[in-house]
Amino acid sequence: MNPKVFSETIKFSDGREITIETGKLAKQAHGSAVIKMGDCMILATVVSSYEESSVDFLPLTVDYREKFAAAGRFPGGFFKREARPSNEEVLTMRIVDRVLRPLFPKDYHAETQVMLQLMSHDENVMPDSLAGLAASTVLSLSDIPFDGPISEARVARVEGNFIINPSKSQLEVSDIDMMVGASEESVVMVEGEFDQISEEEMTEAIKFAHEEIIKQIKAQKNLAKQLGIPEEKREYNKAIEDSDLEERIEKDYYDKCYEIAKKGLPKTERSNLFNNLKEELLSTFNEEEIEEKEKLISNYFSKTQKKAVRDLVLNEGIRLDGRKSSEIRPIWTETNYLPSTHGSAIFTRGETQALASVTLGTSREANMIDIPTNQGEETFYLHYNFPPFSTGEVRRLMGTSRREIGHGNLAQRALQKVMPIDCPYTVRIVSEILESNGSSSMASVCAGSIALMDAGVKIKKNVSGIAMGLITDNDKHAVLSDILGDEDYLGDMDFKVTGTEDGITACQMDIKIKGLKHDILIEALNQAKEGRLEILKKLNDEISNPNETVKAHAPKMVKVEIKKDFIGLVIGPGGKNIQELQKETDTTVVINEEDEKGIVEILGVDQDKIDNAIERINNLVFEPVNGDTYNVKVLKILDFGAVIEFVPGKEALLHVSEIAWERVEKVTDYLNIGDKIEVKYLGTDPRTRKPKISRKVLLKKSD
Repeated sequence: MNPKVFSETIKFSDGREITIETGKLAKQAHGSAVIKMGDCMILATVVSSYEESSVDFLPLTVDYREKFAAAGRFPGGFFKREARPSNEEVLTMRIVDRVLRPLFPKDYHAETQVMLQLMSHDENVMPDSLAGLAASTVLSLSDIPFDGPISEARVARVEGNFIINPSKSQLEVSDIDMMVGASEESVVMVEGEFDQISEEEMTEAIKFAHEEIIKQIKAQKNLAKQLGIPEEKREYNKAIEDSDLEERIEKDYYDKCYEIAKKGLPKTERSNLFNNLKEELLSTFNEEEIEEKEKLISNYFSKTQKKAVRDLVLNEGIRLDGRKSSEIRPIWTETNYLPSTHGSAIFTRGETQALASVTLGTSREANMIDIPTNQGEETFYLHYNFPPFSTGEVRRLMGTSRREIGHGNLAQRALQKVMPIDCPYTVRIVSEILESNGSSSMASVCAGSIALMDAGVKIKKNVSGIAMGLITDNDKHAVLSDILGDEDYLGDMDFKVTGTEDGITACQMDIKIKGLKHDILIEALNQAKEGRLEILKKLNDEISNPNETVKAHAPKMVKVEIKKDFIGLVIGPGGKNIQELQKETDTTVVINEEDEKGIVEILGVDQDKIDNAIERINNLVFEPVNGDTYNVKVLKILDFGAVIEFVPGKEALLHVSEIAWERVEKVTDYLNIGDKIEVKYLGTDPRTRKPKISRKVLLKKSD
């Protein structure tokens, strides 16, 4: 018997449609659906354990995978099977997770797994735009407690017009690439890159996306009604509360927390005082009480501490480190710190420090992208490392984390917009976080920007970044510039924005409260702009224009264009010619085919050796032009003429009849080995198909 299928359709004004469908696939999951747009199909499922986890948080996993079969392709590499997720898949997981996680009950600790799988790919549909909708749909169709639905959408702007969920080709000509996640009431997540747009333009794009997201949310609700999904979700063991204990801790320790927060101490001293205060609290309980209620005691103490810190900001405008709300921590910078790198810079802001290094290479060092939905390469990329010592911790090293991938991607997108289009190099930035107390990704942007200038990369302008926070309580609110790590935890919004003096290049925003007012968002953006410009001044004071040349020990890059037919000649049999060329000139030579030509990249440190490599390549591909005159060298004397050399390796016969106007009986009467003479190239002899050259046509003919 065929399954009963339920579906809803979301229509765009331009005629495109999204269909959400359930009832056909994966019916043993707690929620399942297929999201379709064109030929793109995502299978979404969710399962949540009915057993409570022992951990004191929500063990939520969002997994997004793109199947190679979806695009009719085989996985690359030796093992013909999808393996660990690509960076692009990880970034999609993070974007979906950031919207979903705050909408689960705080005391819901059952292991929950949302799986999103691209099963069919459409070249005109970017599937990550549908991932948030897919995840929310299956949660809304399940009995899992979830304060949704929500959705996500990508917004672009082409020729001044906003587009929802653009195609890849549309995105390539757009000055906005932004993902927005929202509930019906308010926006909860924003992440994107921009071509130096204004704050007003950014908010317009957010509003446009939210209007379209509301349509997607209504479709999810309609689908749930079709299935008769009850509004009441499953019962679970809610956290045990003790209102008397909570009241007692707040009464006894709120003022003490307030006073510690008001001291404006550095992170370590402040943490020690709060830890000592917590130990004092624990000492007021006996062993039996601690064993029974230690988790509650810790939670209520943290809640009291958080309330005290938030109230201090709202009531007195004083922050944990003593700053005012719009004040930025002290900044110092230094370029050219690492002597052997191609470019380097330190950026230190308060207790956050990033050391960025720049490496220049050929197209061979480009970052290859090979996923079902995208094949290509990046000639500019940024890697971000966050070692445990940066926060004074000991932690097992487990490879690159999702957080490191996400922060590196944000910093890369921030700087990408100022990279020169004609940059001859592949450029890699590595940001090492050496200290961290608030917004190390924004420190990576600042360090990376001045490191690029130090390396002599011709970026348009410096880019600065700042992390903003928000604290609200009824009709009170405070927007915080350059937030600390603690302020990120206790605040209601984490908002990172980067840009030049001309506009925004990237942003990332997570809102933890419902119904953020539009005017508060505008206020935060404007305050962020003031902070960005202040930081930008510090960067420009260090270095405001790229160095005129790359460093003496850094490779110089020269590109030579040759005919496509000559590529094989330059490479030689089995690579012989190019290998000898690289060895003898101490350069790296890479050849790429573009359209009907070859681009030869020559990378080396010594300019004389680079020039030698260029000369040898030019000699290899030399072709005389019909009618042009050349200064040539005589290599051999023959009875019937002389062998001459245009350039090393390019020889031709000067026939005895073309040496002089009079009859030449003996060639040596006119020419000798080593002579430099002028000849004219007359094309190819139609009979012999060999080059025809003449000396006599350049001589005055005797009467």
